[in-house]
Amino acid sequence: MNNELLEALTILEKEKDISKDTLLEAIENSLITACKNHFGKSDNIKVNINPETCEFHVYAEKTVVEEVEDSVLEISLANAKMMNSKYEVGDIVNIEVKSKEFGRIATQNAKNVILQKIREEERKVLFDQYYGKEKDVVTGIVQRYVGKNISINLGKVDAILSENEQVKSEVFKPTERIKLYILEVKSTSKGPKILVSRTHPELVKRLFESEVTEVKEGIVEIKSISREAGSRTKIAVWSNDPDVDPVGACVGLNGARVNAIVNELRGEKIDIINWSDNAAMLIENALSPAKVISVIADAEEKTAKVVVPDYQLSLAIGKEGQNARLAARLTGFKIDIKSETQAREAGDFMDYENDYEEYEEGEDFAGDFDELDGKEPEYEEEGEEGYSDEPEYEGEEGYSDEPEYEGEEGYSDEPEYEGKEGYSDEPEYEGEEGYSDEPEYEGQPEYEAAGYGHVPEPDGSLEDEEGKADE
Repeated sequence: MNNELLEALTILEKEKDISKDTLLEAIENSLITACKNHFGKSDNIKVNINPETCEFHVYAEKTVVEEVEDSVLEISLANAKMMNSKYEVGDIVNIEVKSKEFGRIATQNAKNVILQKIREEERKVLFDQYYGKEKDVVTGIVQRYVGKNISINLGKVDAILSENEQVKSEVFKPTERIKLYILEVKSTSKGPKILVSRTHPELVKRLFESEVTEVKEGIVEIKSISREAGSRTKIAVWSNDPDVDPVGACVGLNGARVNAIVNELRGEKIDIINWSDNAAMLIENALSPAKVISVIADAEEKTAKVVVPDYQLSLAIGKEGQNARLAARLTGFKIDIKSETQAREAGDFMDYENDYEEYEEGEDFAGDFDELDGKEPEYEEEGEEGYSDEPEYEGEEGYSDEPEYEGEEGYSDEPEYEGKEGYSDEPEYEGEEGYSDEPEYEGQPEYEAAGYGHVPEPDGSLEDEEGKADE
């Protein structure tokens, strides 16, 4: 049992992630190469290795002949009989070859074969490992600047962040940890070559998948994304569950989720909008935070005309056209933005102002009036409430100087009914309460009257006076 070889193979398997079978195959090939260098031929060489104990034996197969012409491939019958009396001419004899008999050159070649096989397997393992992470996000450590490129250590291999894939506003320091998007993995003789990016739109998408559980589970989908690295990103999200708000899920409580992504992107602004299958609605959402009056979208030609208020035109276009450019990339439409005034001058915008005023007044009035053409409206029913100087119905409450009905309460100098309470100097009925200077009955005290006339008191008691009055 070869303990040293077994231990070495175990360590290589753990560190380099190379299987033991591959290493044993490399040892077998190295022994065959050594035999070829030692004997000049290796066609008849066979190697037997026990994978459990790592014991190996090298045999040379020789044919039994009467006369030996090639000592490497043939053996004489006499020599074969000495090994085993059963051998006859034409039989195959396995003769063990001692590895200690190999020369220095053969041994060195065998060593090189093993090392080369190990390096090849190591590069293959790294390539397979990072090839599976292609189009994914990894964390790397900044090592150094190589010209305008940056060397990033990803663990077992170094990646290159080229100038085109860098954000202009970002400056990194050595040993700084950053997240990167793997663009491509190439296999080279020196190992896998990995190209990474900080500007790719998929970087933002992968960051949302790692930060937002709903996106990772597929409840919320990121339908589209457009990005200008270092400045602003717009993403359109859609929820497969009606009970889940896609925008709220991506933003998080008090903006915790989206803020973590913004910090990773070094302050890049992120706009999250709702996805809609309706192109007009999608374009309206994509132009947020600007308000939109109308959107006319042509799905076949992928063009759209958008009208915004005059004071929102600059906001809709954005700084150097950024907002409109990102909205066009997000929706896939060519968007033409005009202000309300420009659209009316060009005739591309219908004026709904008059209709809007009618709806403001109320729907009950729509259709009640025809075109008047300068005429006054005619009222068909009499007694309709209106502002008229003369009421049509007798007895109608109106401002009239003379009441039509007798006895109607009005402001008249002469009352029509006798005995009616009014302000008259002479009462019509005798004994009527009024302001009279002379009492009608002489000697009668005006106890029942309400006036203030002077009556002299008669002689005698009150009873005598009442008796005279009765007589």
